[in-house]
Amino acid sequence: MSAKQILFGFHAITVRLKTAAASVSEIHFDATRRDQRMRLFLDKARDAGIKLVDSDDERLHKLCGTHRHQGVVARVQALAQQHSLDEVLDAVEGAPLVLVLDGVTDPHNLGACLRVADGAGAHAVVAPKDHAVGLNATVAKVASGAAETVPYLMVTNLARALNELKERDIWVIGTSDQAEKSIYDLDLKGPVALVLGAEGEGMRQLTAKTCDELVRIPMKGAVESLNVSVAAGVCLYEALRQRA
Repeated sequence: MSAKQILFGFHAITVRLKTAAASVSEIHFDATRRDQRMRLFLDKARDAGIKLVDSDDERLHKLCGTHRHQGVVARVQALAQQHSLDEVLDAVEGAPLVLVLDGVTDPHNLGACLRVADGAGAHAVVAPKDHAVGLNATVAKVASGAAETVPYLMVTNLARALNELKERDIWVIGTSDQAEKSIYDLDLKGPVALVLGAEGEGMRQLTAKTCDELVRIPMKGAVESLNVSVAAGVCLYEALRQRA
């Protein structure tokens, strides 16, 4: 039997209802909230045949560990990772666009990265198993459903995975404040993997050495760097702009 997980927030649960309703065991909801958003959400859950449980804020907080649940918390079966990186890339039509995260351990940052990856049409997000946060309820909440739609692939050896991407003729581009070229200097219309490190520490040395090229994001103000999810948005949407 699959492991049980908790999802909370309207977006995360609604996407799970759309993509894998059978995996939703039950939904706890704030019975005192009677606004239209809640009514529409509960109608969708009833249409999917999901068990609904009247709860209060204290109960919801105990279930998900935060008060930022928006009044809805779901118990769900964990979805098995159905694809390897090779399988994901084999199914891509056109030029692959991959986001690689090295050292992102904050679930809020990962959730935001997944959300922007979904918006920009990235085919996968890749991270190392030993140096990254996994998917959890906070990631799913911040991702607003993107944790259900974008393959998040955790690999044993990131450098090896990058070399496997290069064997597929995917151009591996890392970001570094010290790079001479700007992200806007590159042609990103072909197969591309964009590699970003955690805010502050950046990419690990081996990861940087494995990249085909390093580029910077131009910074005109007083701050020295961007949050990793903002940087991911800049890079992914530049690729999307060029491809459009």
